Amino acid sequence: MEFPFDINQLFSERVSILDQTLVAGRKSAGRPDLQAHIATVIDELGRASAKAQQLTAPITSASKLQTQRHQLYLLKDAESNGGRGVVVGFLKVGYKKLFLLDRQGAHIEAEPLCVLDFYISENLQRHGYGLELFDFMLQHKNLEPVLMAYDRPSPKFLSFLAKQYCLTQSVPQVNNFVVFEGFFLNRSAAQLRKVPLRKPDGEIKPYSLMEREAVRQEQRVPPWPFAPPHSPQRSVSSQYSHSLSVGSSPRRAPPRAAQSPLLDRCRARRTSHQGLVASLSLYSRHLDVRAARQQDTHLTGILSVMLSHT
Repeated sequence: MEFPFDINQLFSERVSILDQTLVAGRKSAGRPDLQAHIATVIDELGRASAKAQQLTAPITSASKLQTQRHQLYLLKDAESNGGRGVVVGFLKVGYKKLFLLDRQGAHIEAEPLCVLDFYISENLQRHGYGLELFDFMLQHKNLEPVLMAYDRPSPKFLSFLAKQYCLTQSVPQVNNFVVFEGFFLNRSAAQLRKVPLRKPDGEIKPYSLMEREAVRQEQRVPPWPFAPPHSPQRSVSSQYSHSLSVGSSPRRAPPRAAQSPLLDRCRARRTSHQGLVASLSLYSRHLDVRAARQQDTHLTGILSVMLSHT
């Protein structure tokens, strides 16, 4: 794939490794113009790969690479295009946490290195470039291809793996990833972890039975104003009110001064009369307010006389 700028100036090595920094070497570090050219190359490669795989949208772009912890291996041919170089293809890999099924159908949790995108220019295919790029990645990662997972591999990529690495027997999965025989056998117990089976929804812990019975009893008891005198709800409320009124405050009200017996009787009579008037006002629409006021005035006069003789 040719570009209007010098590829050799952007990528000094035959195979360059790019990450979220979009820096391919010392030359591009701190050079926004060179990093913009690198972003253009990645975007064009991503669009070409999506078109070759008949995808609706590219899965590789410079913006996605900057926000993800993936690595992109880019292969170039330095002598083509009049010595300006051309881009042959790329390989993108990254670690993914996956839930896989082994041959027995057991759920396994793993985080293998995954091949996420792989593309070689159409006019440069079948020249050994794909094998060169893939082998470089395996040596850089010190990994065997059977221990990797492959995200939605195309039929052409599957035939490539079968021809070059004898990966033919895949283990069926419920997701878009493909793993082959030996993926589960050649890994240590630390790399694979069986997912525990989910408990049935109807299982109840022993202590929850008592809690549910207590809830049922509370639901049977009516609210406080209508609860019987010895109901649990009324007893709890009375204890709560008692705990608030007895010893709940460090300060107690000062003792009341001694009052005259006649004054106490007069106040009690007046209070009972006012309570009767209040009850009548609640249940009667024809209360004689004038009579009530006259009676109240009469009681006030008696009270003043008693206070003058004490």
